[in-house]
Amino acid sequence: MHVDWFRREIVFKIVYYGPGLGGKTTNLEYLHAHLDPAVRGRLVVLKSPEERTLYFDFFELNLGVIKDKKPRFHLYTIPGQHYYAASRKLVLRGADAVVFVADSQSFRMQDNLDALMDLEMKLIQQRHTLARFPWVIQYNKRDLPDIDSIDTMQQKLNFLKVPCYQAVAVQGVAVFETLRGVIQLLLTKL
Repeated sequence: MHVDWFRREIVFKIVYYGPGLGGKTTNLEYLHAHLDPAVRGRLVVLKSPEERTLYFDFFELNLGVIKDKKPRFHLYTIPGQHYYAASRKLVLRGADAVVFVADSQSFRMQDNLDALMDLEMKLIQQRHTLARFPWVIQYNKRDLPDIDSIDTMQQKLNFLKVPCYQAVAVQGVAVFETLRGVIQLLLTKL
C-alpha cells in the first residue's frame, strides 16, 4: 500500500498468481472488458508469440473514496512458466494481496501445488508468508470435464482456509466476486 498525500490517493497492488495457462490473464481481460471505462485504465498485456504472458499484465482500477482518499487498485498477473521465476519475483514485490488462480483440471494439480509453493517461497524472501498475507483462491475452469472436486482442491490447496471462489473466467463466472473478495480483505486490513 502506498499513500500519495499530495493526490490524496491510496494505491494497492493486487497480483494474480498461479500456474501457466490457469486463467490469470483471462481474469484481467474479462474485468477490463466489463468495467466502466470511467473507473479503469488501459489494459497492458505483454504476450509471447504463443499468446502467453511474458512479464506481466496490468491495469488500474479507481473506486470510490476511503477516509478522504481515492483508492486505486493496480491489478497485475505474473507469468506462470517456470523460466520466468525472476519476473514473478519482481512483479510480486510490493504486493498488498494475491489472487491465487488454480486450474481445476485434475492433471494440473501438481502445477497448482508447485505454483503455490513458489508463491510462498517468494513471499518468504520478501519477509511475508501466506499465513499472514491477504490472499484468496479462485478455482478456475470449473466448466471443463475431468476436474477435481472442490473438496479435493480445498484439502490440497486451501490449507489456510482463505476465501475461495469457483470460477469460469472465460465466461466471467465469479471473476468480479473474486476481485471483490480480495479488495474486501485489503480494506479490512486497512
